[in-house]
Amino acid sequence: MHSILEYFHELKKEKLRMLLTVAGVCWGMANIVLMLSVGEGLYRALDNGARSMGDGIVIVWPGQTSKAYAGFKVGRNIRITDEDIALIKKRVKEIDQISAEHVGWNENLKNGKKNISGRISGVYPSYGPMRNMIPEAGGRFINELDMKHKRRVIFIGTVVRDKLFGEGVNPVGETILINEIPFTVIGVMKKKIQTNAYSGMDWDLSEIPATTFRTMYNRKYINNAVFTPRVKDEAHSKAAIKEFRRVLAAKYRFDPDDEDTISPWDTIQMQRLNSQVLRGIQIFMGIIGALTLIIAGIGVANIMYVTVKERTREIGIKMAVGAKPSLIIGQFVIEGLLTVSLGGALGILLGLGMIEAIKNLPFEHQAMEFVGKPVFSAMLALICSTILTFIGLLSGVFPANRASRIDPVEALRYE
Repeated sequence: MHSILEYFHELKKEKLRMLLTVAGVCWGMANIVLMLSVGEGLYRALDNGARSMGDGIVIVWPGQTSKAYAGFKVGRNIRITDEDIALIKKRVKEIDQISAEHVGWNENLKNGKKNISGRISGVYPSYGPMRNMIPEAGGRFINELDMKHKRRVIFIGTVVRDKLFGEGVNPVGETILINEIPFTVIGVMKKKIQTNAYSGMDWDLSEIPATTFRTMYNRKYINNAVFTPRVKDEAHSKAAIKEFRRVLAAKYRFDPDDEDTISPWDTIQMQRLNSQVLRGIQIFMGIIGALTLIIAGIGVANIMYVTVKERTREIGIKMAVGAKPSLIIGQFVIEGLLTVSLGGALGILLGLGMIEAIKNLPFEHQAMEFVGKPVFSAMLALICSTILTFIGLLSGVFPANRASRIDPVEALRYE
């Protein structure tokens, strides 16, 4: 308590010096708060954007054989059917959900006088949840009855809806003509930010039941398959891909180790790498902010050295009457911590104010969704507090150590 009172006495005595020191710490802390918050916002936005195509999905395209096997030559096309997908679902225990995907490019979609060219996919009910195609309120995705009865129903992206019906209109129950064949709109995909795609952004796509697609286009073979492993990690996704290939190899008689027969895109691996890169960027931004705070901490240490010199006689008197070195060290460490804590608290408030100001800047809403708004979380508060404590101890320990080594006799002679 006595050390704290002495600190405020010194603060009152050396107003300008202490004000500049506190201001330096305040700016350093505001810097690190802003850097870490911008980094966290960027991380969350880009990570969500990467996962919006599907969290932990694997996309598989059929390919060609690259190895001779059982009398068959190299270069044989491997083509997959819906029956193969059913077989894989049954036999590959590592796979949780799976859907075939039949693709029609540049199909004509028409509503009255409005018509556009777009991509139509024939898919299973499991496709929607796997690909994060969540319907807006009042709508739904394709279901099992649609598949069973080969219904002419369609689920559309937000951009498709805006072009054919108008922005924000609820078209559920309305009719769209696909190549002059009528389809009933059953749902519109809820708007999402997407940074990854393999055949166009989801808001530009439309989905119909796979059974309807096959009947309409007389299409036997699928373009690709999408599945999720039972456990969403790289080991299980690799095992699922291997078993997927093995089942097809047994049916179509190709080498099960021939990796060219199917081409997988394992987004689990991609998401892990993206996460590491984004965390690296955030750490780098945090280091830049921390360096500013460290410079401010050096300023605090310098002020403490000056304080030790000016209070040499006072320190000598205390030691002459029996004060232990630990008491002297504790006094200056507390003063250093109080200076840094005061500046740090003001810096956090300044940083939070800057974050709110950035959030309210007149940027395009979509641009802010892509790069993310600054986010100050409890974890960032803990990191800032830890750094602040470290800087406070660092700025107080060395001057305090010097003060504790002062010779009382020499100190009493000091003017």
